[in-house]
Amino acid sequence: MTCRPAVAILQSNYIPWKGYFDLIARVDEFVLYDDVQYTRRDWRNRNRIKTAQGLMWLTIPVVVGGRYLQRIRDVEVSDSSWAEKHWRTIVHHYAAAPAASDYRSALEELYRTAPRKWLTEINEHFLVGICGLLNIPTRFRRSSELDLAGDRSERLASICRQLGASRYVSGPAARAYLDPAPFQATGIQVDWADYSGYPEYRQLHPPFDHHVSIVDLLMNEGRNAGKFLKHA
Repeated sequence: MTCRPAVAILQSNYIPWKGYFDLIARVDEFVLYDDVQYTRRDWRNRNRIKTAQGLMWLTIPVVVGGRYLQRIRDVEVSDSSWAEKHWRTIVHHYAAAPAASDYRSALEELYRTAPRKWLTEINEHFLVGICGLLNIPTRFRRSSELDLAGDRSERLASICRQLGASRYVSGPAARAYLDPAPFQATGIQVDWADYSGYPEYRQLHPPFDHHVSIVDLLMNEGRNAGKFLKHA
């Protein structure tokens, strides 16, 4: 008998923090929730790295003027030179990182081959690529490939049903709004991710900060990075 998969559903982020990858590693299928409204000044198109001067944002410039209700999958990049600039910035600030050489070539290749037009394609490109570095075998899907209807909780439950899920794993922030009833009605168990208790790793420029891009962990711990996740 085929085992029913565990599923997580989340809006795509640009080079997100380690907790995002832990959520991916907990499930068999990860759905990029790309047909919901794009949120400005959020994690969709930017993330932070550590530098000697403090935290620095790496931001992908996108077209937002007059597109206040656009969906994530419709967000276009406004300047295709962002990838080269971001990579130069990462190389500069992590030159002294203890394991910078482990994944430097792989990360450089991800930036060199990154899509240039659609934000959702860029985010998926990095998520899949970094999961490969962390040996996370989770399959990726996009919500726009599926049939969605109903309110927020019903839409999420519908995705799980279409994928034949036995379990839905949600980020802890969703406790404030998620209604478990649509899941329970079809025998889908709801579990919650726990982002507490991460060990510290070798990190440049104290004080230690857990809430930075996964790039920080990869450059500082290299091939040992998976040891600092809970599920990888």
